[in-house]
Amino acid sequence: MWVKGMSVSPYFYGSYNNHEQKRDRKLLLTRREINRLESATKQSGYTIVPTLIFIDQNGRAKMDIALCKGKKAFDKRQTLKEKEDRREMDRAIKHY
Repeated sequence: MWVKGMSVSPYFYGSYNNHEQKRDRKLLLTRREINRLESATKQSGYTIVPTLIFIDQNGRAKMDIALCKGKKAFDKRQTLKEKEDRREMDRAIKHY
């Protein structure tokens, strides 16, 4: 998916007709893709996450997005346990 420039500097010699510096930008997707993403995000546990963002030579921001599903409760407990174990090992090494 492509996103055209996010923030465009206002024209220095412009008048009151100058464009807005920051405004909502369109995702260049087909109606079918937009509908699929919208229906998926209405379900609980799904969200849209940017996976890659960069700016090309022309100053346009380009972004890849992905539809992701959140963790279950048991996955969260396992992650917290691993995190706590790593902290304990770091503390043991630090005091050793």
